[in-house]
Order: sequence, then C-alpha cells, then structure tokens
Amino acid sequence: MSHNLSDRALPFPLARIGIIGGGQLGRMMVRKATQLGFAAIVLDPTPNSPAGQVAGHQIVGDFFDPAKLRELAELSNVTTFDIETIDSHALEELLDEGFSILPSPHLLATIQNKLSQKQLLADQGIATGKFVELEEPTPAALAEFGYPLVQKAQRGGYDGRGVEIFHDDSEPERILPVPSLLEEYIDCELELAVMVARGLDGATRVYPVVEMVFDLEANILDKLVAPARITPEQAQAAQDLAVKTIEAIDGVGVFGVELFLAKDGRLLVNEIAPRTHNSGHYTIEACVTDQFEQQIRAITGLPLGSTEQLKPAVMINLLGAAGSSGRTIVEGLDDALAIDGVAVHIYGKAESRPLRKMGHVTVIDDTIEAASAKAEQVRELLKIRGERAL
Repeated sequence: MSHNLSDRALPFPLARIGIIGGGQLGRMMVRKATQLGFAAIVLDPTPNSPAGQVAGHQIVGDFFDPAKLRELAELSNVTTFDIETIDSHALEELLDEGFSILPSPHLLATIQNKLSQKQLLADQGIATGKFVELEEPTPAALAEFGYPLVQKAQRGGYDGRGVEIFHDDSEPERILPVPSLLEEYIDCELELAVMVARGLDGATRVYPVVEMVFDLEANILDKLVAPARITPEQAQAAQDLAVKTIEAIDGVGVFGVELFLAKDGRLLVNEIAPRTHNSGHYTIEACVTDQFEQQIRAITGLPLGSTEQLKPAVMINLLGAAGSSGRTIVEGLDDALAIDGVAVHIYGKAESRPLRKMGHVTVIDDTIEAASAKAEQVRELLKIRGERAL
C-alpha cells in the first residue's frame, strides 16, 4: 500500500505505521496515529517500552539490528523514527529496495553526524555559527580556534551529552577525546526553537517560535515559553529561517530547528532534529494540530493541519530526581492537577534515574506570566524519583 492516502477510500486500519524507538516521542506519536485510524508498530530493545505500552504491537530489538529493522519495515506501510541513534545505513538499503521510510534515511545519516549536518547547512547557505572539524582534540587545537568555544562530538551526542563549553584553557581534562567539531560560542540573547512540518508534496506549516531555557548543569531543556518573548519581526525572521532550512534539506516530516538569537542581532541555526522534539510538546494542549499528529499527516500524505496557537503556554520537563533510582515513584500529582490549566504527561518509564526525562507538564493560561507562575508551582509540587536512594 502506498503511504500517500490522499483521495483514497481505505479500510480500517488505514495503514500500518512503523516507529523506530519506543520512548516518549514514540508514545505520543502512537496515540495520534491510532486517533486518526492507523495501526502502529514499535521497535525498541526494552520490552513494554513507553510507546509499546500503547501500540498494538512491539518488536523487541536493537536499533542497529538490520534484521529487526527489516521486520518492522516489512510489517509497515511507512516507517519513521523517534530517535536518531539508529542504523541509517540499514535504512538506506531498505529505502533502495522500495520501502517507505520518512524522513529520508539519507538525510538522517547526514544529521546524525554533527559535522556533516553543519556542512550541509553551510552548503545550503543557511546562517550558522563558525565551525571547524576536529579529528584529534588537543588543548593546542582549542587554543588555535580561540576561546570561548563549544566542542561537540561528531556522533552520539544527545540531551546534553557529547557537548562541552570552554571559556578558557583552564580545564583541559574536560576535552572530549573523540572526533569532534569546534563551534564559535554565541553570546546569546535567547535560545529559540521552531517546529516545521513539511509534507510529501512540499507544503509546509510552521509553528510559533518558542523560547528555551536550559538547565546549565545537565544541559537539558528545563523550561519552554510559547510563544517566545521576542518582537513580531524577530519571530517572523526565525520562522522564515526555519522553513528555509527544512526546504533546503528537502525534509519530509516534522523537524525541530534550534536557533540562537545572538546579542548582536544575528539569527543562527544551531542544530536540526529530524523528528518530533521536546520543544514541540506544548503543541498538544496549546495548538490546533500538535506536532505528533502533524508527523503522521506529513509521512502519510495527508493535508497538514493548522499550527495556530490557541493560548500562551509554558512547559517544564519532569526529570528523575537526584539521589535515587529504581522503580518510578510519582509524588504530588494530586496537588499539581488541582491547579487550573495544568496538563501532566507521565511517560511510562518503569525505572527512574537522575536527570532522566520522566515526563513533562504544560500549563496554559491567558498570559505567559500567569502560566509561568503556575509552572513554577508545579515544579515544587510534582516530583518523580526512584524507590532506592543512591
């Protein structure tokens, strides 16, 4: 069956969607797929994964097992993913055989390597910070590039891992001993993100610009403000740059485009996520069409939905508490849900670990200030921890 469902009368389920990755993104995607009348099949190494809990079928297998990837593709009309650390080479072979895999495995392979991703942006004329390749990281190489700087591992970085920021040469022991790239450190006014959806026909829909506040210790998104507190002109420029970026790389699906708004006024693309993204979770409660439904629409050839934001929103991540691990314990849920406008998402991860993403909370209200105040209340009330002290 073709993945393009336009103008077709189809029996239920409309199609089978394979999802590589059974985490929280896959879980939320499965819910939207089934809402629209699709069946979902998940591939994940963890039995009863968060996405597997809500899907009709989970294949237990590794993301780098070509046989398992083939099994998923053969059971699916279209295959997508909720994680980037997968065997893109095996997916490229399946694509060449005629299987439908979106976004393109060729694009995924480029984005998986932070260096080739940056080179793609530069080649397409997309504004981004200065960078150089660094195959053998040494203090001398960092000094030659010039401080302050950011070192990123070419592969494997995720949720703050594989990234080090250096303001001077005082901590050479922190240099990542892997093939890397060095980037100029951007003196930021704000870190922004824009979710962009692009369909099989090239149509695009762009979401409002959001403002990201990071936990500096963990380098993980801590709080998101939607829409971002920037001028209309800045917002339009950010949306235009994000759409230009996804059109330039010929992406199909939903993409998270992370941006820097520099203090000198420059708008620069930092990184692209070729999937639904943490910065788009607010869309579930705050927008007409959320990012997960949009992904399903995009990869199946259905019309893209409205990205209009209905109310201001603030999102906070729920991370596993420090000092504990083991079976997940949720505290303060009653008190948090007693606050108007609060939506709690618990991801279904059986084990909590320090700083692990365990859920998120979105608060909607009439103003950003009111939503933010409620989000901070929830942060104090709602805790997720493991049952064992470390």
